[in-house]
Amino acid sequence: MSRKQILMIAGDFVEDYEIMVPFQMLLMVGHKVDVVSPGKKAGDYLATAIHDFEGYQTYTEKRGHNFVLNASYNNVKAENYDALLIPGGRAPEQLSTDESVLELVRAFVKSGKPVAAVCHGPQLLAAANVISGKKVSAYPACRAEVTLAGGQYQAIAMDAAITDGTLVTAPAWPAHPAWIAQFLKLLGTEIKA
Repeated sequence: MSRKQILMIAGDFVEDYEIMVPFQMLLMVGHKVDVVSPGKKAGDYLATAIHDFEGYQTYTEKRGHNFVLNASYNNVKAENYDALLIPGGRAPEQLSTDESVLELVRAFVKSGKPVAAVCHGPQLLAAANVISGKKVSAYPACRAEVTLAGGQYQAIAMDAAITDGTLVTAPAWPAHPAWIAQFLKLLGTEIKA
């Protein structure tokens, strides 16, 4: 397996499990992951949020951990990375208002590099207008955004994921085993037991 350079873009109140678990897992299998956020540099931190499913009509939200960024956003270029990862939570909503972030997402998609987005992460794909005709899963509350952006919303189980070409999406963190496995396959990562 060759080591891949993966860019993860996030913002304050990113979903805690959706940044922590993929970051640690990708490092564990030997990849390099740079986590960046607009207006922040390496050493700054993001506040995370913990979203849970406790029997209400929607998820609950609690303050999570501080996640320390390991790279700076300034001058990040898609050409320096092999793949893009967009975690969910509240962050994609705000990130989708930053044109530099949208341009970065467009550059990854245009290049044909693997892109993974979980939960509310597809909000960023919709805002960048890169999902027309693609099968996309997301947290159910994002269905309208996916559809209005021309995506084919996939109502799948919370622990499932879907791959369409080089795009991997999933509805929420319970799908980590499914979407991470599909993302690793696109990256050419082989796990030997």
